[in-house]
Amino acid sequence: MDRPQQTWSDRFEGTLHPAIAKFNASIGFDLELIEYDLTGSCAHAQMLAHTGIISPTEGAELVAGLEQIRTEYRAGSFQPGVDAEDVHFAVERRLTEIVGDVGKKLHTARSRNDQVGTDTRLYLRDRIGQIQAQLREFQQVLVTLAELHVETLIPGYTHLQRAQPLSLAHHLLAYFQMAQRDWERLGDVYKRTNISPLGCGALAGTTFPIDRAYTAQLLGFDDIYGNSLDGVSDRDFAIEFLGAASLIMVHLSRLAEEVIIWASEEFRFVSLTDRCATGSSIMPQKKNPDVPELVRGKTGRVFGHLQAMLVMMKGLPLAYNKDLQEDKEALFDAVETVRACLEAMTILMREGIEFRPARLAAAVASDFANATDVADYLAAKGVPFREAYNLVGKVVKTCLSQDKLLKDLSLAEWQELHPAFENDIYAAIDPKQVVAARNSYGGTGFEQVRQALDRANNKMSE
Repeated sequence: MDRPQQTWSDRFEGTLHPAIAKFNASIGFDLELIEYDLTGSCAHAQMLAHTGIISPTEGAELVAGLEQIRTEYRAGSFQPGVDAEDVHFAVERRLTEIVGDVGKKLHTARSRNDQVGTDTRLYLRDRIGQIQAQLREFQQVLVTLAELHVETLIPGYTHLQRAQPLSLAHHLLAYFQMAQRDWERLGDVYKRTNISPLGCGALAGTTFPIDRAYTAQLLGFDDIYGNSLDGVSDRDFAIEFLGAASLIMVHLSRLAEEVIIWASEEFRFVSLTDRCATGSSIMPQKKNPDVPELVRGKTGRVFGHLQAMLVMMKGLPLAYNKDLQEDKEALFDAVETVRACLEAMTILMREGIEFRPARLAAAVASDFANATDVADYLAAKGVPFREAYNLVGKVVKTCLSQDKLLKDLSLAEWQELHPAFENDIYAAIDPKQVVAARNSYGGTGFEQVRQALDRANNKMSE
């Protein structure tokens, strides 16, 4: 009785224990790469024909068979199981069923080591482009929201203590800037992802007269690896992506945390709409910010994948080791998690929350966030800033003891504190003026914010 077909040679007489076969197999998750495996294999077949390693007729047969497999997969009729071990062998086996023995020539001058490296890079560069597009959509939502709230004020915080009032648009555009760095960072990762390892073989290259530049051109790679050992064992590009993905999640999680705080009864800066909120199974009055909470929770998941990849790579000798099979689930899950969180946060910011301008205005009018402006007022009149700073500290202390705000002091009380105070102190400490006055480049002044919006729109059109 013939033993089941294996991916390896007749060096082996027995078959794998079923549990070990299952443990060893990656088909359960690397089927995600099938379209990329087919694309890479088509290019490899064309190169074999181009260099005369196989005939043009054989090359055409291989490409036609591979495209038939693509059609079958998309139609749902090609769904290999664990007996195939991995997606590469599954494709090759089905190809041989379709075109006969010529299918066995596809693997000439190629190893699964350079094959999987090629597939993974083709996959990731597509996903990088998709995530960049999602970042642009997220940025557009932030800009659209910011344009509605240039002159809406929100308390600004340091140490989660009231610090100085801000334009709400300025606050939102801070996240635009974070997303812009994420977009640019992914572009850098793309450059080092878009390098072809195809033709590196198992680790040492091949004896066949292949044309690596030809396959790289067919597949749209910008360059080829110059060292075959490095080509099959490099996962720097995946680690870089996971690092970039982790930073995207950091930024989404920070915004998520703010939305959660803003929606609390203690803050009430935003209301949650029914589009993105859920209720309690026992408390009928509640609206829960599940979307931002999930984003905040999923952030650690992506961090974990980065850590796992770093730990996996740190002790691997050259070249390929089976440990590298573990890169895919981490990479695939990180990609899908980032994409899902970006989509959810984009929807949340577009239609899941409503800012409450009256509540925000009341908040900025009920604290001492304008204290710095009193010190600046005195400094502009020639009082040394440190002296003015100490004086205002005493004023705040006095107001607190009398349950007053700075705006509640009479002009006589101001002038008792220092003769430089005049009636214009009230305009200087009005929250709108406090914000408008911060007109330095990159500041929260309304004119600066409008310029920042122009720059943001220009960025997105580049």
